[in-house]
Amino acid sequence: METQKFSYDNSIVRAFLYATVAFGIIGFLFGLTAALMLFYPELPEFIFGTDDTTIKSLGGGIDGLIKTHGAFGFGRIRMLHTTTVIFAFVMNVVYVGVYYSLQRLLKTRMYSDTLSWIHFWTWQIMILVTYVTFFMGINTSKEYAEHEWPIDILIAFSWIIFGANMFLTIAKRRVRHLYVAIWFYVGTWIAVAMLHIFNNLEVPLSFTGWKSYSAYAGVKDAIVQWWYGHNAVAFVLTTPVLGLMYYFLPKAADRPVFSYKLSIIHFWSLIFVYIWAGPHHLQYTALPAWAQAVGTGFSIMLIAPSWGGMLNGLLTLRGAWDKVRENPILKFFVVAVTCYGMATFEGPLLATKNINKIGHFTDWVIGHVHLGALGWNGFMAFGVIYYLIPILWRTKLYSVKLANWHFWLGTLGIIFYAVPMYISGFTQGLMWKQFNPDGTLVWKNWLDTVTAIIPYFKMRFVGGLFYLSGAILMVVNLVATVRKGSFQKDVPAEAPALANISKKRKEGEGTHLWLERTPVLMGILSLLTISIGSMVEIIPTLSLKKSVPTISAVKPYSPLELEGRDIYIREGCNACHSQMVRPFRDEIVRFNGKNGQYSKAGEFVYDRPFLWGSKRTGPDLHREGGKNPSSWHYKHMYNPRSTSAGSIMPRYPWLIATDLDRSKMVDKMKLMKSAFEVPYTKAEIDSANSWANNQASKIVRDIMSEAPDLKKAYAQKPKGELEKKEVVALISYLQRLGTDIKTTEIKTASNN
Repeated sequence: METQKFSYDNSIVRAFLYATVAFGIIGFLFGLTAALMLFYPELPEFIFGTDDTTIKSLGGGIDGLIKTHGAFGFGRIRMLHTTTVIFAFVMNVVYVGVYYSLQRLLKTRMYSDTLSWIHFWTWQIMILVTYVTFFMGINTSKEYAEHEWPIDILIAFSWIIFGANMFLTIAKRRVRHLYVAIWFYVGTWIAVAMLHIFNNLEVPLSFTGWKSYSAYAGVKDAIVQWWYGHNAVAFVLTTPVLGLMYYFLPKAADRPVFSYKLSIIHFWSLIFVYIWAGPHHLQYTALPAWAQAVGTGFSIMLIAPSWGGMLNGLLTLRGAWDKVRENPILKFFVVAVTCYGMATFEGPLLATKNINKIGHFTDWVIGHVHLGALGWNGFMAFGVIYYLIPILWRTKLYSVKLANWHFWLGTLGIIFYAVPMYISGFTQGLMWKQFNPDGTLVWKNWLDTVTAIIPYFKMRFVGGLFYLSGAILMVVNLVATVRKGSFQKDVPAEAPALANISKKRKEGEGTHLWLERTPVLMGILSLLTISIGSMVEIIPTLSLKKSVPTISAVKPYSPLELEGRDIYIREGCNACHSQMVRPFRDEIVRFNGKNGQYSKAGEFVYDRPFLWGSKRTGPDLHREGGKNPSSWHYKHMYNPRSTSAGSIMPRYPWLIATDLDRSKMVDKMKLMKSAFEVPYTKAEIDSANSWANNQASKIVRDIMSEAPDLKKAYAQKPKGELEKKEVVALISYLQRLGTDIKTTEIKTASNN
């Protein structure tokens, strides 16, 4: 048989590796900053300074913060942290592993160096553009999918280029069968393409701007988003990293994978079951009960394939545990796989209704997520990096001792992060629900439940410092290793050409062995396996009109409220506030009063996107309208600690100093009417500015009558100045929330 000579491309691996390390440090820094702001909300003021001599009244502002226009607000920093860790750190290390392992597993160079580099640069440009837009407040608010529509298109383009290069490389392989790692790469590509496209269907306000609105509204948007959100964890943070585990862990241990049959069961059951589990993020919400039940059931089933994969990884080390003591790479891999097992056991528990009602919206979920992110994803990434650097630069690692220090600092970081968040979450969940014998809440003041957990926020920050310190040691170690080594861009290799044989199944050939040499069929079956759960859950919810009851009193947002809602999204307020009062006694009493109502599906029919939230650092806002006077909201935005002693909410003085841009207000109403059939009349659209002026004037009159100090402050300013400010639009939105059904009956309409 003819032996062919070729070379492996290491340059693309090196490029993605550098990006992984750089963005990893940036992502950790963003996370540490967000953690610090949760117990030191004055951090932006400390950095940018204040000009107290210019503040003569509450009508003034903090000049340093005003000039930032909110670029360093908590909501935006959090978005920058999550998108950096997911898209820039984890995905870049996935590309490192794929480009390195795929060539060697298939005995061929990547199909096209040009496609490889187009993929690299489009992905890094996407990340940098995301930074610019998020700092500017341009986002969609959707969890893990906050990018606006031009960036969504760039992500799709880059992903298609990556997929084309991968599949064409598979087509020209010099091996018959696809190794298990490649199954996970293929499944990942198919699932992410489907998830990204359908979740990010949106209608741009114009093709020359960045603003868009979700194609789905309310309950429908919620189920599509968490179908995406949970499966971003599944098919971005899990399946491709499992592919790396199946390649790099056996290589580092110099042992074969424990069980081929278990690998088969792990792959097919995981991609089938995972896709169904998204609705467990929406337990006790306005989502249809059947969808919640399905999500819970499949989440519990998810334990089996997840633990099958964990055991397959750990048992691969049978006979090699003595190496773990000496090899820091294996240490990282062992803890990573263990964290994967712990997180995938805990996730199904949180999906059950009894535990979900305590854990959801609390820091318990934050601890759970970071056990996976820091332990599973982070430690797998570190292990892959430490494995590849000496190979790529043809030298030994500069310092095994530094790598071991990194391991122990990282492990301490995980412990100091996750454990305090678990305690904090249990504390929150129990404090929220505790009643006195007379039926009143024990902890009626929300801030009591916040101040009780601040010590755990501080401990989490310490954990983040440990984790970041370890990563910095890694950078030092890698730089020293690179300097003493010699990089080889093209690695010579040779392998026999692949003989042409029939694609039909041979006599005595196992079904899966046959599938492994027919990648097209394997890809089609993977698509079908992934799609079944998606179709069963998503299509009925989107198509059945009766699934969302109509509430006659729920009206579209006024033009000023629509602008205020967009400001709320711009500032990332949904990172700390939910808008979903669940049907629990404590939530109804706390957020509504004794005779209040929980949130109904029909209240969200005009919400694009939905804003139910996933974490309550502050209280739920769905019944906020009318609870506090407008002057309270004004002062709360200027300085939350002036209205709520001990608040950890940051200041928003730029909202008071900045004029509202109304240039797109009428266009927004027209888009809502034409694209989404929101029942605005022509007269309402034509009089949008007058409508907004009247509503703004009413809010300002209320502020002046409620707060003599503000009336005095604005007496020295031009008449009508406050009416123009962004804060008034935001107040109009907050005062609207939950007011539609306070005195109305709910009815289901068949024509909805």
